[in-house]
Amino acid sequence: MSDDTVYLRHIVECIRRIERHVADGRDAFFASDTLQDATLRNLQTLSEATQRLSDATKASQPQIPWRQIAAFRNVLVHNYLGIDLDQIWIVIHRDIPPLKQAVHAILVAQSQPEC
Repeated sequence: MSDDTVYLRHIVECIRRIERHVADGRDAFFASDTLQDATLRNLQTLSEATQRLSDATKASQPQIPWRQIAAFRNVLVHNYLGIDLDQIWIVIHRDIPPLKQAVHAILVAQSQPEC
């Protein structure tokens, strides 16, 4: 199994966790520090994993803003007190679905089904 496959599977697992954390809706997410912290941690891990993907893997899905995902990780880690949960909610619902599809496509192309 390549390093990229390991990182892609980490991304898949983080996405699954994020989806579970927000499954009960916006109000439940905004009311729970635990859900917020868990979601932010998984976004950090997901973003870190994308930074470790090879350039060739990232180039196979050029529609994904890989550099912005890396920059987002830095915001999450270094600007924790300035995190805007409304913006996080938007990112989860706007940006995670296409990332999930892209990662799935890469894994299928590598003949590595998701865990």
